[in-house]
Amino acid sequence: MRSSTLGFLLLAPAMALIAALFLFPLGLSVHSAFTDEAGGVTLAQFAKARELYSTDILFTLFIVISASLLTGLASLAIAGAIALGETPWLVAALKWLYRWPLFIPFIVAAQCMRTFLAKNGLMNNTFVALGVLDPADATSLLDWRGIVITFVWKQTPFVTLLLAGAIASLDRSTIEAARNLGASRLRAMVEIVIPQVSPVLLVGLVLSFVTMMSVLSVPLMVAGSQPTLLTVDMAFRINSYGDYRTANALGVISYLITAAAAYFYLRRQMADARGAP
Repeated sequence: MRSSTLGFLLLAPAMALIAALFLFPLGLSVHSAFTDEAGGVTLAQFAKARELYSTDILFTLFIVISASLLTGLASLAIAGAIALGETPWLVAALKWLYRWPLFIPFIVAAQCMRTFLAKNGLMNNTFVALGVLDPADATSLLDWRGIVITFVWKQTPFVTLLLAGAIASLDRSTIEAARNLGASRLRAMVEIVIPQVSPVLLVGLVLSFVTMMSVLSVPLMVAGSQPTLLTVDMAFRINSYGDYRTANALGVISYLITAAAAYFYLRRQMADARGAP
């Protein structure tokens, strides 16, 4: 009893902080989404959200799912090159470079991409200087493509870090045996490494999915056009109309989308647990 009481006292400040800064505002926002000004239960806010922002809901799903899949592919490529690479300078360069975006906030990443992906930005100017691109053919990527590129660039190091640790903990004898039998590095990666690190990959992608669903600065600064992500719509309803109820309804829709991703992850984990010896 004494140890249980001590443990509860140690956890109490953290639990109180979570309740005050997360659970209480969450409850208020959900209550506001399902009630009208008189306090009655209604779904009018969800009907308005569907009428005005159904395209943005689909656009948000497209952007976040696409960015998550591309993040997974890029992370597997980098982690595989680091773990199975046979070119020392390339492995060293990747280890040094890929971590940088971890320490850059989303708002800074968005501002960097505005100058990098613009029609007269650093990317196009570099291609023009190298003679690869004609100045008349330069185009801006400050649209949905810019959002996806920013998300992938920002989240790839996080997932790569998880995968690199998972790959480093694998039994190298199976990989070396496959290589000795003539398997290429790509085949060893696909048939031996990826099946063993897939749970870690799934964790990283779910966390990245949830993170990208909550970002406001990237769609606002990189694209700034219609359609846009739900976070921009929520900010617009509040800042332009003071319409917290519709904004909270959009927030509940975002909660449901992220809850679906979490359910998929938990279902996969439970299936793996049941299949374990």
